[in-house]
Amino acid sequence: MHVHFLDPYQPRQSPVHGLDGRVKLVLAVAFILTTSLAPMGAWAVYILLLAFLLSAELLSEVPLRYFLTRAILALPFVLAALPLPFSVPGTPLAEVSIGKVDLSITTEGLARLISIALKSWISVQMAILLTVSTPFPELLQAMRALRIPRLLVAIFGLMWRYLFVFMDEALRLLRARTARSSQHPQQNYRSGRTVTWRACVTGAMAGSLFLRAFERSDRIYLAMLARGYDGEIRAKPLPPLPRSQQLLLVGGIALFLLIGVFGQLLTLLR
Repeated sequence: MHVHFLDPYQPRQSPVHGLDGRVKLVLAVAFILTTSLAPMGAWAVYILLLAFLLSAELLSEVPLRYFLTRAILALPFVLAALPLPFSVPGTPLAEVSIGKVDLSITTEGLARLISIALKSWISVQMAILLTVSTPFPELLQAMRALRIPRLLVAIFGLMWRYLFVFMDEALRLLRARTARSSQHPQQNYRSGRTVTWRACVTGAMAGSLFLRAFERSDRIYLAMLARGYDGEIRAKPLPPLPRSQQLLLVGGIALFLLIGVFGQLLTLLR
């Protein structure tokens, strides 16, 4: 069974989807690097990057809601930066009392927190845009064309393909549990025992899932070896980039360099 909802690729006939995977991969990495290296509090740089990102998302013809809902993945990075307004020295903005402890929120710390939140949110959206507009096999081919180590590309490919196998095993376990569970005639009745009992059942299912997935992965690998797998997933050589896409690639990299230099100039002028 193919668990298609794990695959984020959204087929469209858009200008972004029509770009070569090598171009999209290089531009996405350059965009994320530019965002990561942007100085803290460089709001003009963030606006430029966000404008570029929104333009690319609109050109992809994928609804903006799709990107915004999945950009919640940036939340853990923001949570890790929550102590910054209280720990970064600077101009006091407000005082907060927690029990007997008085904490001071500084302007510099708050600006750093907002900067990290924006940079994480923008970077995650660019990664989502890349995976939405590019099939995963094309991404692997682009990695190989960009001379990324063969072993690393093979690990990426096997990890991605085995996600579907892992999810297939999980769905089999859930189906088996449903087939062995009776349904109470009363609606909205919560069957089962205590929370501890439920946790034990869930733990047993997780352990069974790990063992079944491990055994199946071993069988898959042996089947791959029997079919001549030697660590290299072969594909047809990619055609040369059209001149228009070469110009787009050079122009995109130049644009990100200018945005990075602009951010550094803003830092010097403060």
